[in-house]
Amino acid sequence: MRIVGGKYKSRVLCELKGENIRPTSDMVRESLFNILQNRIYGAKFLDLFCGTGAMGIEALSRGAAFTAFNDADRKSLALLNKNIEKLKVDDSYKIYNLDALDLLKRAGGEFDIIYIDPPYKTDLGIKALKLVANALNDGGIVIFEDEKPFSGEVDGLTVYDRRKYGRVHLTFFVLSPLNKGE
Repeated sequence: MRIVGGKYKSRVLCELKGENIRPTSDMVRESLFNILQNRIYGAKFLDLFCGTGAMGIEALSRGAAFTAFNDADRKSLALLNKNIEKLKVDDSYKIYNLDALDLLKRAGGEFDIIYIDPPYKTDLGIKALKLVANALNDGGIVIFEDEKPFSGEVDGLTVYDRRKYGRVHLTFFVLSPLNKGE
């Protein structure tokens, strides 16, 4: 696993091995950041279930002003810290060891881009989507990664794009017009 673009391009990250670890592939990250290229520079990025930190580090590598990393698993955060040290990432980040839902409840519209890649086969992603409008700036976007296509609706959010990369499905959301006061 490596950083695919920006100032840390081609730098290799440390990985955890095991069945519970499922880092987003280089190909998916590259495709995602190609889509986000006009939005990432100067953005405040939240990597909600950060795991190895690859997604958030990729955001910083490509010009995000700030990344918040969050994971409830201490082993993942230890690995994130190794990756941050290995790449000598500057201090434009903060690491949280919180329940993702608690973090979203506490955040007050501070993020431009929120990436949600929860453990598959749980309902954490759907629960997070129901709270994410709380943490999103006007004009901000949410990207939800899952192993199956997203279906249904989430109050306060509108789907504006869907992508499929192998077994990975990305769904892109913006705040619904009623949520923006329009």
